[in-house]
Amino acid sequence: MENCNGCRKTKQRSENEYKSLINRLSRIEGQVRGVRKMVETDAYCTDILVQVSAISAALNAFNRELLAEHIRTCVTDDIKAGKDETVEELVATLQKLMK
Repeated sequence: MENCNGCRKTKQRSENEYKSLINRLSRIEGQVRGVRKMVETDAYCTDILVQVSAISAALNAFNRELLAEHIRTCVTDDIKAGKDETVEELVATLQKLMK
């Protein structure tokens, strides 16, 4: 793939969306640090597994929020602008998320 300056898509997020996503990521980051500490301090396996499950759930919630906003904004705007390839991009993204 060629390196192309300016080819990367970006999205300007509202302040509320930005804060919500960053807050979720900060909580997830804290959970991951907590699991690392559990491993370092020889916590019991099932206790760690429960915490990892909570991290997975938090990541899924992050994905749902981001995907919903993507559909409401980026996908809708592109379809209105006649960029039908965005639907295929969304389908490919959903397939990746559902692995």
